[in-house]
Amino acid sequence: MDEPGVRSSHLRKIPNLGGIAVFYSIGICASVFAYELFDLYKFLFASLIILLYIGVMDDIVVMRAYKKLVAQIIVSSLIVIGSDIRIRSLFGIFGIYEMSYFVSILFSIITFIILINAFNLIDGIDGLAGGYSVICSALFGISYYRLGEYNYPLVVLSVIIIGAVLAFLYYNLSNYRTNKIFMGDTGSMLLGFLLAFTSICFIDIFIDKKLPDVPRYHLQSAPVVAVAILILPIVDTLNVIIIRILNKKSPFDADKNHIHHKLLKLNLTHRRSSFYIIMYYLFIVTVAYYFRHINVNLLLFVIVFLGFLGAYIPDFVYLLKNNKKTIN
Repeated sequence: MDEPGVRSSHLRKIPNLGGIAVFYSIGICASVFAYELFDLYKFLFASLIILLYIGVMDDIVVMRAYKKLVAQIIVSSLIVIGSDIRIRSLFGIFGIYEMSYFVSILFSIITFIILINAFNLIDGIDGLAGGYSVICSALFGISYYRLGEYNYPLVVLSVIIIGAVLAFLYYNLSNYRTNKIFMGDTGSMLLGFLLAFTSICFIDIFIDKKLPDVPRYHLQSAPVVAVAILILPIVDTLNVIIIRILNKKSPFDADKNHIHHKLLKLNLTHRRSSFYIIMYYLFIVTVAYYFRHINVNLLLFVIVFLGFLGAYIPDFVYLLKNNKKTIN
């Protein structure tokens, strides 16, 4: 059970092992309907099993942060080195194109770890992490479908993630106490890992590997589009870390500076807060898609700027409300 604490946005004990059901759905359906994935990416299922074990342990007995980090490094190394799922090029971002093998491995492992933890951090209110993962999986799934049949196993994986999470959301958003459940660290780490996996696969499609049966695509802004799709966890994590450092606190100290906390401060419900956040960040994805052919560095600046703007809009609204009350 998730006990209410200082940072909690709920007031009573809620079961927090919903992530097990999400894993169960993904594990069975992916191995039946997208079995090619486990042939193409040999260490994918092993990585999911390790994350399941670490997540359940953390949800039940609360593991130390360094133990979780060690497990995340092992999982990320397995998928990056063992399955060769890595970021090979930045397509000209900051003038960087193709990276050397060791730099690529290090950068990819760090990316996996950041996204796993970033997704864990946005899981603070009902419907946000689940709803956002549905949107991200839908966007990646549509992209894979449009990029041809070679990517169909990844389309099926995206659909499976959507199905598993929608079933979870039915209970997560329930108004009945007996039905309500959280995904816990198990669910958020699994979804963060799978979305990092699908985003790196998406970027990799646009690198010409000169294989005879693989079609060739070109999109200079592919990494920025991937960043735009995952902008919420990236911006939210960066923002809270910067605030903690500026306040001379440890970056790992818990606080209430997350975007969802700011919306709850405006007396919005969990559902409305999640809806507004997801809609705003969908707007950012639309901007990224519409301007995908402009300079890649300019597009990255626009996307990151809009992302951070979204993190501070609730603060501006809160100040305006308080000023109105003071004037009245």
